Amino acid sequence: MKFSVSSSELLKKLSLANGVIGSNTVLPILEDFLFKLSENKLTIIASNLETTVITDIEVAMEEDGDIAIPAKILMDTLKALPEQPITIEVDHGTRAITLTSAYGKYKLAGDSPEDYPELPASEEVDQIILSEEVLSKALNKTLFATSSDELRMAMQGLYFQIEETGLIFVATDAHKLVKYSFQTESTNKVNSFIVPKKGLNLLKNAISGDGEVELSYNKQNAFFKLADSEIIIRLIDAKYPDYNAVIPYDNANILNLDRVDFLNSLRRISIYANKSTNQVVLNLTEGSLTVSAQDLDFSNEATEQMSCEYDGDTMNIGFNAKFLIEMLNVIGVDQVSFKLSSPNRAGILVPTDQDENEELIMLVMPVMMGN
Repeated sequence: MKFSVSSSELLKKLSLANGVIGSNTVLPILEDFLFKLSENKLTIIASNLETTVITDIEVAMEEDGDIAIPAKILMDTLKALPEQPITIEVDHGTRAITLTSAYGKYKLAGDSPEDYPELPASEEVDQIILSEEVLSKALNKTLFATSSDELRMAMQGLYFQIEETGLIFVATDAHKLVKYSFQTESTNKVNSFIVPKKGLNLLKNAISGDGEVELSYNKQNAFFKLADSEIIIRLIDAKYPDYNAVIPYDNANILNLDRVDFLNSLRRISIYANKSTNQVVLNLTEGSLTVSAQDLDFSNEATEQMSCEYDGDTMNIGFNAKFLIEMLNVIGVDQVSFKLSSPNRAGILVPTDQDENEELIMLVMPVMMGN
C-alpha cells in the first residue's frame, strides 16, 4: 500500500474523522483511523461505536490496500509539518508504516484492519433529501437547547419529526425548548427519531452549506451522506416528550424589541445576577421595559431601561439570563417578539418576521420570583 497526498488536505479530512476518537475507547483499535485505498481514492474511517465518520480524499497511489493507523501520532505529525506532499507506504507483512516528507522519514506501527469493527449497514432504510442550508440552520438554532442530563436520555438528542409536508426539529432540556419547522416539497414520509447531540455537532462542522444531504434512517441509525463524507449516528432508543403539550399559544402580552440591544443589556445586567439562578427581572409596563438583577449575598445590583414596544398587562417576570442570551445569540434576526402570559408561565421568543416556509419558536420557563 503506497500513496502520496497533500499534508494539509489529509489533515483536514483526518480532523473531521478525529472528532469521534476518544482516549478511553472500548476497543484499542478505535484509537486508530482505518485507511482503505483503492482507485486513487483514500477512504478514511473513524468510529466510537456510537458515531462513525467516513470521508474520502483523492490521492496519487501506487498500490492499494487497507491499514489501521494510530490516530494521535499521525495527527500530531501532520500538524507539525508545513504544507507539502507526503508519501505513506505500508509493509503489509509487518504492518510497518513509513511517512516520508521533504524533511525526512517517520516510522510507526500500524494495526490489522481486520480488527476494526464492522460499519453499521444501511439496510431497510427510508430516505429523504435535505439542503445543507436547511439542516445547518436547524442544527445551529436547536442543538444548544438539548439536555446534558444522563437521566433524561431522550432529551440528550435532537428530535427529528418527518411530516409529509416537511420537517420539524425539536430540542429541550425542560427549562427551554426550541422548535424549528421547515416546509418542503412532499416527503411522502411520516416518521420520527432522536439523534444524539454529539454526533450532530460533528455533522454541523462537516456541512459546507451549499450542497445536499441524503438522510437515510432505520430503527438503529441515521446516515447523513454529504458530498465526500458520511456520518452515521446511532439513534437514542427512547420516547420523546410531548413537546406540543408545553408550548402555550395564548400569550397575549407582546414585547417587540431590537435583538442586539436586548442581548447586550442582558449581558451587562447578568453580571450582577445571583450566580446560582442567573435571574434577571423584566419589569413591563405599556411601552416600557426595565431589565434588572440583584445578588443580595454580595449587595450587587443593576438596572437598565430599554426602548421597546409593549402591548399588554403590567408585569414583573424573572428569567435565567443565560438561557435568554443563548436564544438571542442563535435566533439570527434584527427584531424579536417576546410573547408572555403571566409571571409563572413560559415565555415564547420568536423572530418578528419569519420566512413563509419556516417557523422558529423558542420557549423559556420563568424563574420564580421571591416575595
